[in-house]
Amino acid sequence: MLPPSLSLPVPPAQTSPHTPHAAPGRRPPAADRVYAHVKRGVLDRSYQGGTLLTEGGLADAVGVSRTPVREALLRLEAEGLLKLYPKKGALVLPVSAQEIADVVETRLLIEEHAVRKAVPAPDALLDRLAELLAEQRRQAAAGDLAAVAATDRCFHAEIVRHAGNDILGRLYDQLRDRQLRMGVAVMHAHPDRIAKNIAEHAGILDALRGGDADAAARHVHQHVGWVRHLVRGDAI
Repeated sequence: MLPPSLSLPVPPAQTSPHTPHAAPGRRPPAADRVYAHVKRGVLDRSYQGGTLLTEGGLADAVGVSRTPVREALLRLEAEGLLKLYPKKGALVLPVSAQEIADVVETRLLIEEHAVRKAVPAPDALLDRLAELLAEQRRQAAAGDLAAVAATDRCFHAEIVRHAGNDILGRLYDQLRDRQLRMGVAVMHAHPDRIAKNIAEHAGILDALRGGDADAAARHVHQHVGWVRHLVRGDAI
């Protein structure tokens, strides 16, 4: 049976880093605008798991015909964010316990290795991590959970990038959307984790500053691995 739709505000259409850039002075193609609009809403939980999106509603929200809406929804279904139901709409899929487990396992494999390889950390990395940590504190104070999640992800991605393994970096980038969506969901469900996450980032940074690869890996393991307990609960 198709789950009921939720009545949520429609977020404004915006471009996305996953959407091809149009030539200067030109609007992106209609399908790209719909894709960016829906994807942003799914990642920041404006469209929560269980929400039924209709072609007509999205066409009106973005100001396009239904044809590019169908194209955009097919792309998002291929990415595992939606499930299409012919003549009914597209269901936003919730984050499952299995997805949480898979992402945590993959992150630990990549990030514990990367943080060890990042030692001794160059000044450029340490300065960038300190900048992201300060930015995350400002975003948390403002209550912008989507921004906090995005900066959280950037913090870890910087460490992976400085490990110097391009193949691992590309693999890690493939987790981007799942990390962002899970990050926002976890912060909504566990608001106490926001301050703890920031403190744990500070611990990782301190270990890197001290040149202690073992301590840095332990901090990463504790920071990323705590999410495992969510696997025993409901989907988010």
